[in-house]
Amino acid sequence: MKKNIAVVYGGDSSEYIVSVQSGKNVYSSIDPEIFNPWMVEMKNSEWSVMLEGQKIADVDKGSFSFSFGGKTVKFDYAYIIIHGTPGEDGILQGYFDLLKIPYSTCGVHSSSLTFNKYFCSNYLRNFDIPMAKSVRMMKGTAIDAEQLVSKLNLPVFVKPNAGGSSFGVTKVKTIDELQPAIERAWIESDEALVEEFVEGAEFTCGLVKLKNETFIFPVTEVLPKKEFFDFEAKYTAGMTDEITPARISAELTNDIQQLASRIYDLCNCKGIVRVDFILRDGKFYFLEVNTTPGMTATSFIPQQIAAMGRELKEMLTLIILDSIG
Repeated sequence: MKKNIAVVYGGDSSEYIVSVQSGKNVYSSIDPEIFNPWMVEMKNSEWSVMLEGQKIADVDKGSFSFSFGGKTVKFDYAYIIIHGTPGEDGILQGYFDLLKIPYSTCGVHSSSLTFNKYFCSNYLRNFDIPMAKSVRMMKGTAIDAEQLVSKLNLPVFVKPNAGGSSFGVTKVKTIDELQPAIERAWIESDEALVEEFVEGAEFTCGLVKLKNETFIFPVTEVLPKKEFFDFEAKYTAGMTDEITPARISAELTNDIQQLASRIYDLCNCKGIVRVDFILRDGKFYFLEVNTTPGMTATSFIPQQIAAMGRELKEMLTLIILDSIG
């Protein structure tokens, strides 16, 4: 009997609309010859089973099941594609752990660690992972712009400590811009991160490690036509050139792939993960770990899988079977 696969999308953050598009692409890429895929939209307390854009049932949160056609359908597996809370920060993972339902992403501890950029960076510093200096600013605390600039210099990047898709991110060039940028980041998160600017080219590398096989994907070179890779550059056609495989040497390609693999292991990751870096003077500086990376048709991960000569459908089948096969 075919297993029922919930493609869980939506969420409660500004990344909701991106998650919707990622969910659609994952749903259409799950092999219906092997599985029964279902779309499950989560938005605040409303969890709905969707079919062709229409709600057909409420999800029973006590058992992660629903009623349809006079029968109870219980989900056997959750493919989580919520960017932001509650799907990327460990909250949803804890729910599935309680119900003993396998899922596609990192576990509770790994998800919560990697979602908090400050905690993750400080943890990885212990293993000599190169990265920019940063200062965490709790919401509502006094902002001493001069002290921050003396420590980090200008320009700096200000970003929400917990969030993605570059919502609330500002490149600050003058001291007068610093306070408004921090307050803008606080809209997205209760903590803002003021980060040293590392000048260089941006690269990203996806990977997944299964029980018996590891796939480290080709590297993507990111060339935004704006000053940095913000939300508009990420999701507006023509605003960024994304080159896969990246135009770097075999040696540098190996360096970034092995560094991404090491970070994956150090953070105890699971499922498809994407790690972002800046290349400066031949060295890759860590930016962040994305444990539920974008999976829209034009996102980095589908691009990298295609550049590897594989299909997304095939990769999703391997990932799901790795847990429930």
